[in-house]
This record gives sequence, C-alpha cells and structure tokens, in this order.
Amino acid sequence: MCGIVGYIGHRDAYPIIIKGLQRLEYRGYDSAGIALYDGSHINLSKTKGKVTDLENKSKSSISMSGNLGIGHTRWATHGVPNDVNSHPHYSNSGDLVIIHNGIIENYESLKKELGKRGYSFTSDTDTEVLVNLIEEVQKSEGVLLGQAVQIALNQAVGAYAIAVFDKKKPDEIVVAKLGSPLAIGIGENEFFVASDASPFIEFTNNAVYLEDGEMAIVRLGKEIKLRKIQNDAIAYPNILELQMNLEEIEKGGYDHFMLKEIYEQPRAILDTYRGRLLPDQGIIKMTGIDQNLEKFLNANKIIIVACGTSWHAGLVAEYIFEDLARIPVEVEYASEFRYRNPVITEKDVLIAISQSGETADTLAAIKMAKEKGAFVYGVCNVVGSSISRETDSGTYTHAGPEIGVASTKAFTTQITVLTLMALKLAKEKGEFSESRFHEYLTELETIPAKVEKALESNTLVEIIADVYKHSTNCLYLGRGYNFPVALEGALKLKEISYIHAEGYPAAEMKHGPIALIDEQMPVIVIATKKGHYEKVVSNIQEIKSRKGKIIAIVTEGDEQVVDLADHVIEVPETIESFTPLLTTIPLQLLSYHIAVMRDCNVDQPRNLAKSVTVE
Repeated sequence: MCGIVGYIGHRDAYPIIIKGLQRLEYRGYDSAGIALYDGSHINLSKTKGKVTDLENKSKSSISMSGNLGIGHTRWATHGVPNDVNSHPHYSNSGDLVIIHNGIIENYESLKKELGKRGYSFTSDTDTEVLVNLIEEVQKSEGVLLGQAVQIALNQAVGAYAIAVFDKKKPDEIVVAKLGSPLAIGIGENEFFVASDASPFIEFTNNAVYLEDGEMAIVRLGKEIKLRKIQNDAIAYPNILELQMNLEEIEKGGYDHFMLKEIYEQPRAILDTYRGRLLPDQGIIKMTGIDQNLEKFLNANKIIIVACGTSWHAGLVAEYIFEDLARIPVEVEYASEFRYRNPVITEKDVLIAISQSGETADTLAAIKMAKEKGAFVYGVCNVVGSSISRETDSGTYTHAGPEIGVASTKAFTTQITVLTLMALKLAKEKGEFSESRFHEYLTELETIPAKVEKALESNTLVEIIADVYKHSTNCLYLGRGYNFPVALEGALKLKEISYIHAEGYPAAEMKHGPIALIDEQMPVIVIATKKGHYEKVVSNIQEIKSRKGKIIAIVTEGDEQVVDLADHVIEVPETIESFTPLLTTIPLQLLSYHIAVMRDCNVDQPRNLAKSVTVE
C-alpha cells in the first residue's frame, strides 16, 4: 500500500532515497516525504502529491546532506492525503523519526493513553501514535531504541512494516514487519531498507526478507541482528541473491510501464514455461506438483483464492482444471473467503494466486486453510514474498517486475502456470491420451509467438480507442473460457480510464444488461471460433438490432462476425483453453489507449495501489 525506503552507509542518502521512492511509487502516490540526518539535525520534507513534488520542494526547503535517511510514498489509510499526514513522522521530542506501511488498528486507544501522558499530535495518522508510543517506552522503561520498538509493537495491533531511527544513535535503523513486505539490502558497510528490492538493485544483489513477526537492528560495522518481536528469540537471516536487474524496472523507451509490460508478455510467458514445458520429451516438469502429486490427485476439490486480476486468472483456471483434469474447483474472493465459515478439509487443496505475494486478504485465506488442514499451493511472481513463504509449496510465474498498477503480464503468466498445472494433472489422471497431450504441449509452446501476432493489432486498437474515448459506459461479453477475460477487460478499463464498464457471460445479457444497450453503448464481444461461436454470433445480432456499437475480438479469417460488428480485431487461432492468453491482449491495449487519450495517469490510477497489503 505504501512504499518505504531507508539508507545508512557512506553514500549521500538523498539521491538513493528519492530514486527508490520513484521506483516504489506504484505502491502509493498521494503524498511523499523524506527525513535526512546530517550529523546534527534531522532535515524533513514532505508534501501532498507525487515524488516529483517532493523532489521539487526538498531542493528549496532542506539541506540534502547526510548518510542516514528514510523516505515514504503514501497510499492514505488514516487521515486524508495532505502535507501534515505525509510520512515521515517525528516523535514529540523530535529525536525519533518513523515511516510506516500498514495500519495500527488500536491506535485510538493508544492515542488516548499517550494524550493522558502529555503527548500531542499534529496529524490524523496512526503512525504518529506509534512513534510516540516508542518514545514513551524509551522513557518509561529506560531502554534503547531496538528494545523500545519491540515493546511498543507488542502493544500495537495491526499490520506494519516500519523503519525508525533515533538521532541520538545515528549509526542504526530499526525495522520490523508484520503483514507488510520489508527487504534489507546488504552492501559494503552500508544497508538499504525498502518495501521491495527495486530501490537498491544497482547497489547490491544481496538481500534479507524479514518474516512476519521479525525485527532487525541494522547497524553500521555490524551484522544484521534479527529477533522475534513477541518473544525475543534470535532469528537468523537468510541472505538471498536477487534475480532482478536494473533494466527490468526502467521503462526502456516506452511511454508507460503498462505499455512496456503489455509488450513484455511474449517473453514473460516464455520465461514462465521455460524449463517446465518440454514438448520434445512429452513432459511438463513442475517440482511443486511432482513433489505433491498425490495431494492434487486425491483432492476432494481445489479451492482457488485471489483478488482482482488474480481472481480472474483463477476463474480461467476453474474452466481449465475442470475441463481438462476433471477436478472440481471453487474460485473465491480471498476477501470474502476469510470472513465466512467455508467448508474446507484436509482433503482439499487451496491454490492462492497473487502477483506481489503480499496481498493481505489472500495471506489471511492461506492461514485459515492451513488451520483447517488443507494443502496450500501458491502461484505468485515475487521471489521471497510472504505467500511464497507461507504456502506449503508453489510455483513462481517469472513475469519479472510489474510496476504498472493495472496488471497485464501478471494475468497471462498466472494463466500459463495454471494451464501447465492442469495439463500435468490431466495426464497423470489419464484424462489425456499421449497424442492429445503432445498436441496441447506443442500448441502451448507457440503461444508467445501468437501473442506477438496479437500485439500487431495495436495501431487498429488505437484507432478504435479514439472513437470510444468519451464513452461513459461499456459492456464486455464472453462465453466459457472467455467470460473471465470479459471481466478482466472491463476491470482494466475501469481501473485506468475511469469509464464504468461491466463484464458478463454473453448469454446473461438478456437477463438485464440488454436494457442498457443503445447507439451510445459500446459492447466488446469476445467471439473466437473455438467454443460457443454460434451462440455468441446470436448475441451479437441481438445487440445490433438494438443499435449497440460492437467491437469484436475474433479468430483470424472470421467471415460471419465481420459482417455484423462495427470494429473487428483479429487474434491467431489456438486451442480453446489457450484463447484467454490471446484475447486479453487487444483488451489491454484498448484500455491503455483510451486512458492515454483521456489524459489519465495510466501507471498510477487514482485511489489505487499495486499491492493491497492492508484490509
């Protein structure tokens, strides 16, 4: 939800922190701030707006010297976005400074108690309460900063990733994590702190990811000290070598990260199945499935939990698993699943899908499923993320960093992984003959090239976008495997262009939505020849008779829909279960171009953040 960055070492902290905040701005961008310690004073600058606003303000308002500093880019939870509520926050004495990602749920009761002890507050945030609680513990208990943080966090209820320093101890930063991500980069006598590794990738490729309930004292000239927040037990850091490179987190000549990531999908899909899809050998090699094959084959059912775009990928997976592997599947919103009393047993398998691996509701669903004895399998993109650590096993998508808030390559790589899983299980269950299995493997290998072909529609899609850029409503229709794609297409348009859009199964149009159709209503229909083609053609005819404007996604060479639709976008032919990997491409491009033409902030749409790490 928010992005945090910290540095302590021999370099100037300011440029590292500003650059880091720019790379983390996808996590929150309604306000930003920075605090630097120059050896005698803490220089603090913060403002409503984006990191560029912070940069402009800092140049004229503070000294930018110092080898110790912390910074924050905010997605507001407690308190409206403004200069005062922006992070970092001081303690009342001015000695402690904190940045925080998360929510302290009992902050009101803590604030009242601190008020009785003489503390005053200038902001509406829970974070200012937390930093003053830490200061009060320091005073009342007579302890150093690390222990004060530990004691204070045992009184706090909620989720957090924090970094705090004390100007009386300028050689250390104390960090802690519960429910929000936090990484520590380890350099030569220097340390970096961030919500993910992107802020420090050019300085070091060695990082420690804190586990939930851990804190660390990062001190110059010393090794990182990890301990458990609750019981003071020593934890031992697991230093990982980062696989990310700097080029992956830059725009690479594209106007927006979203467009770059749309065009990265052929490579991302290839990277996702590389080493797993082996058509020449007639096998799919997935260690997480191979080691837990009986869990899947003997499962009463598979439950898929996810949020947003990942939920749509889960819906596609429901069709794939049931159609190909003949395993019953339920797809749940993680945010609903965790708050009801679902029927789940030790005979079930739960698949949790998340791009970031940090989605709070999905993590809570995982915890619930494990408590009920289910086997939990993760599908996520970020190595070392919370979901990858909390699940029993899993598979990474290898999409590479996804910076644009609206997911694109996350969706197609998740579907790729889930397709590999379903095909492997179908073969193991005897649902596929050798020849049919080989046909599917061979066709799946061609998908990256076919996505490249689908991307060639970009110019046509831009022309269509110009026609409908001023629309106020839009319908997306699909059947079977492409019904979830219709939902995903509508979500993309809503997210980045702010046009109201809804996705429906095409047959459900007659049960209400058809009342909305007139000459002002664009209707995007996914009408590939695979699946229920004649039924979809019939739906298109119903729309035309009511003067609706039809944008059709069709298979190359289609002749029937061409005569009915106002606009036609072709995608290559493929096996029906693979069509979502192609039909989603023009929908991503359509939403992108409409948003650009409406002068919307494509990579940072209003009110949204990339990773929802709090409720």
